[in-house]
Amino acid sequence: MTPTDASILEDLAKSVLDMDEDLARDSAQKALEMKINPRTAISDGLCKGMEAAGVKYEEEEYFVPELLLCSDAMYAGLDILNPHMPRDEHRRGCGVIGVVEGDTHDIGKNLVKLFMETHGFDMIDLGRDVPIEKFVETVKNNDVQVVCMSTLMTTTMPGMKRVIERLKEEGLRDKVKVLVGGAPISHAFAAKIGADAYCTTATEAPVTASTLLGEQAAAV
Repeated sequence: MTPTDASILEDLAKSVLDMDEDLARDSAQKALEMKINPRTAISDGLCKGMEAAGVKYEEEEYFVPELLLCSDAMYAGLDILNPHMPRDEHRRGCGVIGVVEGDTHDIGKNLVKLFMETHGFDMIDLGRDVPIEKFVETVKNNDVQVVCMSTLMTTTMPGMKRVIERLKEEGLRDKVKVLVGGAPISHAFAAKIGADAYCTTATEAPVTASTLLGEQAAAV
């Protein structure tokens, strides 16, 4: 039976959920052969699998070791798809991205960075467990237009508010747009801490950032 686009996307999602790196590589290669847009393969395939794994984690069916194996499978697929991602040659600006201090979960952050870069943003990646002052110093010392912060832990959410407060104290807040994301974050929380936007998915981030900057992002 000849695989369909839908079946390949299902296999990509399944490969992540089942922690199957070989299936992830095979499905990613088939996606390229079937000329499926790599962005679609990532967002509607690999990312869907990671989202499903996250649900299993929340329901205590999966634990940290399983999540790490799921992420290994996701990255195996990304390694094949990423080089073929269409790049927007129009430079949209510079962004800084990082996981707030106290949190070492960076899967979501890495996906946001990938989609931001392919949409024309030059991203400064601060990594995970990023001190508050590191965000502020990076904005101060670079021509940054967008600050992206993420966390998967409720205990580290206040760090996002503190970054925004420090940007205000340094007279830098009006210079940048602040995007926040992560499982425990919401639109209400983003508004409460003074962020410009909350993004529910990695693919949403570059479109939101471009809109805030007064541009139109390329379709995801």
